[in-house]
Amino acid sequence: MSQSAIITVMERACRKAAPKLRRDFGEVSQLQVSKKGPADFVSQADNACERTLLEELQRARPGWGFLLEEGGEIAGEEENSPRFIIDPLDGTSNFLHGIPHFAISIGVEHLGTIVAGIVYQPMTDESFWAERGRGAWLQNARLRVSGRRELDESLLATGIPYKGHGDQRQFESILQKVIPEVAGVRRFGAASLDLAWVAAGRFDGFWEQGLQPWDVAAGMLLVKEAGGFVSDFRGGERMVERREILAANDQIHSKLHKLVGAALR
Repeated sequence: MSQSAIITVMERACRKAAPKLRRDFGEVSQLQVSKKGPADFVSQADNACERTLLEELQRARPGWGFLLEEGGEIAGEEENSPRFIIDPLDGTSNFLHGIPHFAISIGVEHLGTIVAGIVYQPMTDESFWAERGRGAWLQNARLRVSGRRELDESLLATGIPYKGHGDQRQFESILQKVIPEVAGVRRFGAASLDLAWVAAGRFDGFWEQGLQPWDVAAGMLLVKEAGGFVSDFRGGERMVERREILAANDQIHSKLHKLVGAALR
């Protein structure tokens, strides 16, 4: 399927920002890093990437709003203007430790609904994109969630709480329920890519709590448009409000939801 204008705009912005990210990744030991919070770092590369994305997207869509991980909120010119939700470098800790697993994530929100999204992996040049009602794609190949039906065949992804972030007790309760039932659990450190990989069928499911809107905006749409299900831990639609997400195909989502529910009781 040919890309729409808005997907083309977002991919062009990602590709404009990506070369600098790759160069900085190659010189990661030389980066100046400032602390943003406990175990939460922001690099010069992070900020430079966000500035490039902002400039490119403002040029292409003047008047639209923004929700930026580093730069905060920029209101659109009109009350109902669409807005871009941007994580310029999802997987910052991986980046700063020389681990080549990170992504640029951009979602488009209009009237409270995510209508388009892209997750771009600069090191592999993989562009995962989706538009509401038009499916999910990796470059020009259609994406579908995994067809596995049983938990004991399933490989799941998650995020682990760390210093100052997340509810460790809740995570341990869920993990104790999940691990005996599945083929494996992975923690790769970039939620947007975890969700893109669920959409691509590489992972069979994903859960995490404590995420921000820019971590999941594009990824949630990718999973839905690839035929998957996305909910909060209670099976509802309050993923952003509750800061918790559960994503998989229909069968695995149902079974994983029951395990998570039992852990939360």
